[in-house]
Amino acid sequence: MNQLGSLLPILLLVVLFYLLVLRPARTRQAKQRAILSSLTPGLRVMTTAGLFGRITAVEDDQVELEIAEGVRVRYVAAAIAQVVDEPEAAGTATAPDGIVVDGDTPGS
Repeated sequence: MNQLGSLLPILLLVVLFYLLVLRPARTRQAKQRAILSSLTPGLRVMTTAGLFGRITAVEDDQVELEIAEGVRVRYVAAAIAQVVDEPEAAGTATAPDGIVVDGDTPGS
């Protein structure tokens, strides 16, 4: 019984490590894989750097984003953080966390 008492704190640390670190990391990875597998042209997305754009092409592990009319940039698909809702009004977009972001006109 004494050996079990000395192993109990170590077992608790292992369980806590799993619950606080490993499990949430796996959940984030699964969510990211789901986002990457659903990327299609026409979707409005936000990159990990906070850049909003519309996907115009998907090729292997890269996506082409249109960030303004006629302005296209190429990103690694893994840089796509989330798919965002369509803009509510011309020139504004609402991110999933409720923050309203100015659209294509800088400084407005």
